[in-house]
Amino acid sequence: LATGNYNDTTAKLYADISLFTADALIVKDAQLIFERLCGSTAENTPHCLVTAPNDLKRTLLNYIEREEIHARQGRGGRIIAKMNNLSHPALIDALYRASQAGVRIDLNVRGICMLIPGLPGMSENIRVISIIDRYLEHSRIFYFENGGTPEWFLSSADWMPRNLERRVELLFPILDEHNRSLLTYFLKIYFSDTVKAFEMQSDGNWQRLSAQKGLPPLRVQEVFHQFFAQKSLVFNGQAAKN
Repeated sequence: LATGNYNDTTAKLYADISLFTADALIVKDAQLIFERLCGSTAENTPHCLVTAPNDLKRTLLNYIEREEIHARQGRGGRIIAKMNNLSHPALIDALYRASQAGVRIDLNVRGICMLIPGLPGMSENIRVISIIDRYLEHSRIFYFENGGTPEWFLSSADWMPRNLERRVELLFPILDEHNRSLLTYFLKIYFSDTVKAFEMQSDGNWQRLSAQKGLPPLRVQEVFHQFFAQKSLVFNGQAAKN
């Protein structure tokens, strides 16, 4: 499962995340989805995987509204989302309502973003940054705190009408604790970039984070390059021993 397609050209330019799994429920869901794509009329409902255009938009709205309910009932609320584009009116409205309820929302949106953060009484709890660097940031990562029972997801879909209503797209959960800790680290670094990151202001303009004084330089793609290079050395060393 992946946040982007396996293409020998785009793989040299795009930064995506993939999941290899033998989880029985996910494997069964994948089989069901392929059967549907091949024309099966079976009414079975997937257990773990959520697809567009059938259910993905409604599921995302439910997750956002769940954070809003938690916040209104005093349990806090937290959403962290990374994507290419954010332009779906229903999801933007849901994020505004969640912000007004007190949910803290961090968005990393590389391209189109039709949500405006920092508006008093509407979006003062929302932060939006964008990273423009050598590789096209293509991964979609979503975190919902869920009242102390956090959930992590990866997806092929941006929050746009064409992705959620006119394409076959996929949202899948990250269940393994080690993989969850990796995504937590990835998101932390993505929101710490001070070299190639821009932050949207409440007037819709973008400001380079490097222009803010006192921030040490951190370039997220360089950090990840070093991270995976080190992982590769460890893996290759273990493989050589075996």
